[in-house]
Amino acid sequence: MPLHFDTPLLESLAISRIVKKPVYLKMDALQPSGSFKIRGIGHLCEQLAKAGKTHFISSSGGNAGLAAAYAGRKLGIKTTVIVPETTPTIMRERIALEGAEVRVFGKVWDDAHQEASRLARDPKVGYVHPFDNPLIWDGHASLIDEIVKAGLKPGAIAVAVGGGGLLCGILQGLHAHGLKDIPVIACEVKGAAKLNASLKEGKLVSVNKVETIATSLGTKVITPALWEWTQKHRIIDETVSDADAVDACVKFADDHKVLVEPACGAALAPLYKNASILREFSSILAIVCGGVGVGLKQLHDWQEQFQKVSA
Repeated sequence: MPLHFDTPLLESLAISRIVKKPVYLKMDALQPSGSFKIRGIGHLCEQLAKAGKTHFISSSGGNAGLAAAYAGRKLGIKTTVIVPETTPTIMRERIALEGAEVRVFGKVWDDAHQEASRLARDPKVGYVHPFDNPLIWDGHASLIDEIVKAGLKPGAIAVAVGGGGLLCGILQGLHAHGLKDIPVIACEVKGAAKLNASLKEGKLVSVNKVETIATSLGTKVITPALWEWTQKHRIIDETVSDADAVDACVKFADDHKVLVEPACGAALAPLYKNASILREFSSILAIVCGGVGVGLKQLHDWQEQFQKVSA
């Protein structure tokens, strides 16, 4: 039995009214670990367990670590999650609640990744990378399986991009189902826009500094596999501010009564702002990727903070 669930596919009348075309929502924030991550992370963990690994070690900005902790608990395998200092306390507590050991290392995910890789040299340990593993992409591709099963073919898909694992899975799923013609709108926050930087340079590059409240997107580089996808699929990069991401989260909570975090808000922001890039498409499918990394008070505190800055 898979560790993830099939999630609802909804039509958003509220957002459709803003963009003046049908908008659909794939509600992966309702997964048991609170985000899409359990699709790929769960699949990877199941394979590691079958290979005889007795300890999972994960590095994460938050959601991947929570998925690894959930998978570890369900599979009965000890799990350690290394998070950077930027991972919110609420997320650390949720990971620990799943029974995993939480260790804090470094300022950004890249630091935590180096430490986790060092600890995972033991042959009995399975390293659960948050986004850069073909097994993870295989798991994330199940999202497209469900959309196809529902009979939906959107004009474009809007998805948040951090390390690129979700987008790799979506692209893999689209190509597996013969849907190569569906463009993807890759939504990044300006403080961690690695795909945008790479597209501008015409090669895979990393950013020197990560500055965003969307900590789940806070990596310095995308997986090389995503860069390869840019050469064979239409990917439209769109960057949004932290303020826009938070604003989208608040409006989404009002419209759909579901709390999502700024990393997810990055994919919703172009829709709520009716960005010009949406005009050519007949309909949009937004991946509502997750929401456990923020509480209601934190979201409103950010909203007030950005309102003061813009005043």
